[in-house]
Amino acid sequence: MAISKFAKEYHDKMFPGCTSDFLRTDPEFIERFDNFAFDEVINQEGVQLDDKTRFLAILATLLGCQGIDEFKVMLPAALNFGVTPVEIKETVYQAVAYLGIGRVYPFLKAANKVFEEKGIALPLEGQATTTTENRREAGTQTQVDIFGEGMRDF
Repeated sequence: MAISKFAKEYHDKMFPGCTSDFLRTDPEFIERFDNFAFDEVINQEGVQLDDKTRFLAILATLLGCQGIDEFKVMLPAALNFGVTPVEIKETVYQAVAYLGIGRVYPFLKAANKVFEEKGIALPLEGQATTTTENRREAGTQTQVDIFGEGMRDF
């Protein structure tokens, strides 16, 4: 078995001009991994997940599992698939509430480094829709809107 055409094309879109050294050191692993991750998962019957959502989920999962090395690899790929710097920063910022700053800090630094390497000016334009005075009430209302009245004053 070889790496499928679809997996090769998807990989090339993620990492233009990049050939993994694992093709040399771990060819059996990379054949199975690439075919699984870049073909089978993407084309799974009955699963409709657009690439942008897929990459946001990948980045969030890597934050959660503390996969900093893979996060650094996947961040440029996410940009290649249309995930915006603002969306990436929001994902990282939101992770602080769940993981704590100690776990998220390296990811924030990594995102900034990748953005600067890609010529993305920092800081990004402000995105806040709340103030320090109304953020708690606005957050509660958002949870109520999504999950119902049981979330009020939870």
